[in-house]
Amino acid sequence: MNYLIGDVQGCCDALERLLALIDFSPSRDRLWLLGDLVNRGPQSLATLRRLQALGDAASCLLGNHDLHLLAMAHSVRHTHRGDTLDDILAAPDRAVLIDWLRRQHLALFEAGWLMVHAGVVPQWSRDDVLAAAAEVQAVLRGPDLPDFLHAMYGNEPARWDPGLAGDARLRFTVNVLTRLRFCTADGAMDFKTKDGADAAPAGYMPWFDAPGRRTADVPVAFGHWSTLGLLDRPNLLGLDTGCVWGGQLTAARVDGPTREIIQVPCEQAQRPGA
Repeated sequence: MNYLIGDVQGCCDALERLLALIDFSPSRDRLWLLGDLVNRGPQSLATLRRLQALGDAASCLLGNHDLHLLAMAHSVRHTHRGDTLDDILAAPDRAVLIDWLRRQHLALFEAGWLMVHAGVVPQWSRDDVLAAAAEVQAVLRGPDLPDFLHAMYGNEPARWDPGLAGDARLRFTVNVLTRLRFCTADGAMDFKTKDGADAAPAGYMPWFDAPGRRTADVPVAFGHWSTLGLLDRPNLLGLDTGCVWGGQLTAARVDGPTREIIQVPCEQAQRPGA
């Protein structure tokens, strides 16, 4: 069985309940986690250890909170209010976990689904997404990671240009794949609005409703958008259902034409955020 799982954000107990509910077997089943594995929840360390221990049975995307952890581990960023990452940074196996994390993915195409943490700009095809993700992944896994983490932050460039190069190109890709919610028809991105789909700023729309989106015919699964809630369309799955904010942790079983949504409640009740 193939399962896509929304944002865990350090809610390891909820993850364990979800795995029990689907009767998960690492010898039979495959998991794809859509990013934001850690932070804000109470068990970020336990979550990383659990996912790492699953080996090839689980593949993980990197979300904005996971990249924040990498930046903290390399002294590029300091703790923010609400962060729950200190247990990882103080763990005896910190180096192993951080090395495992930086080798995860920005995008995947598996089980018939294009998987990203946040979104896709309308100008990008499936192959464009995977190629752009591979460029960032190579840097995350290479010796220039600390330098890149310093250059990773910022909202510019806000619109795709095939001529983008260097840090600007990599930063754009990170912002698309880990932060995007709203964009214009020509792909200009907004990062201020974090409410639901009906809160789009004037001239903007949810990225998945952009006219002419080149991935419209590709099944796309994403997380990141807890205020959107579960989105279940024929070619679109939004699976961040706000577990860490007192909502649910959601999995989707995707096996050929068969699809099933499975959810477990989460006891966390923090204020919704990015």
